[in-house]
Amino acid sequence: MGETGQVSISATADWPAPTATAPLDATVAVPGSKSLTNRALILAAQATGESLVTAPLRSRDTDLMAAGLESLGVRVIEEAAHWRVVPGALRGPARIDCGLAGTVMRFLPPLAVTATGDVTVDGDVYARSRPMTTILDALRDLGAEIDGDSMPFVLHGSGSLRGGTVRIDASASSQFVSGLMLSAAGYEQGLTLVHTGRPVPSMPHIEMTVDALRSVGVVVDDSGANTWRVEPGPVAPWTSVIEPDLSNATPFLAAAAVVGGTVRVPNWPVSTTQPGDAIRRILSVMGAEVTLDDGVLAVTGTGKLAGVDLDLHDVGELTPTIAALAVFADGPSRLRGIGHLRGHETDRLAAITGNIRGLGGDAEDTEDGLVIRPRPLTGGSWPAWADHRMATAGAIVGLRVPGVLVDDIDTTAKTLPGFASMWDDMLAGT
Repeated sequence: MGETGQVSISATADWPAPTATAPLDATVAVPGSKSLTNRALILAAQATGESLVTAPLRSRDTDLMAAGLESLGVRVIEEAAHWRVVPGALRGPARIDCGLAGTVMRFLPPLAVTATGDVTVDGDVYARSRPMTTILDALRDLGAEIDGDSMPFVLHGSGSLRGGTVRIDASASSQFVSGLMLSAAGYEQGLTLVHTGRPVPSMPHIEMTVDALRSVGVVVDDSGANTWRVEPGPVAPWTSVIEPDLSNATPFLAAAAVVGGTVRVPNWPVSTTQPGDAIRRILSVMGAEVTLDDGVLAVTGTGKLAGVDLDLHDVGELTPTIAALAVFADGPSRLRGIGHLRGHETDRLAAITGNIRGLGGDAEDTEDGLVIRPRPLTGGSWPAWADHRMATAGAIVGLRVPGVLVDDIDTTAKTLPGFASMWDDMLAGT
């Protein structure tokens, strides 16, 4: 990490999304999961000894997490294929830059409140409008002293947190549940968390959190509906290898379905809690051939796609990719259960609708999702809205629509640095 721990994305000129001229035949190696990497870093910071986080994702979001931990007194050392994490006494004064990373802004404060001293938390301009009161009010209920309800806010740490029972409405984001659970073993009374609202979106991410906690010896009871109990106790060093980021793989796999030909992604896990694994079923339903053989996921398409009616509540992060596929389908598509996407990096439902309409398409955002009716598209601007998944969706559309211009392809560095080069390599068959 650098001396300042600051990581930034610099916008560049519009990126002309390349148009495919032939069926694809490519193998794309996808780096580690952002979600698993940032969970591993948070847990390693609390461990009883040094951890090795092997095959982590190096991206803006994970670098911001590492920098935030270092600002609190944790050492994160880059060594070949892993990060060595050396825990230390958490202390302020410190300043944490969340960028636009939901995992940083929701995972770090529950740990930072156990530091000694003041910790200021801030982020990008768009981050200041993202929902935070749920987690900040929960921390107050558990004994924390906090000034502010949105970024920037200040945590007044006393070196510990009482913990106990807290009730929250996490219907806007599963990250509220995961963020509180990941540091709860260090609270004096542990944590009993009760969700009181509509169904929590993206439950696979909560399952990922539970699995991560158990892998380092933390006792978690998730047997009750909408209730999670994390017992206080020591956190063992992290030892698991980070899986490839399956959600980051989805634009490349979608490309095969849109253009035709085959795209392969190696090291695909047989069993995983990552929501991105759902792309296998979705692409199959839309008409592609999907196989998983000896750890290699292969998608073969013909360029013909079927319209779908899908409930994406648990896999909402795949929505931009699926919407980009739906504009080329043989009939209308309805994507449901994703009203919570209005609170992501941008209002993803409004952004997808506006971008498709901007190219001459027919899309509308409903109370809980999207309706997309295919019709011929023309080239034009595809704003990324500082949202990595909006940028990659534009790349998919550009495969069949000449003249699509993504205004900020570098925003993909949030979770997948070098995306544009990887996209070019895929089209070249390398």
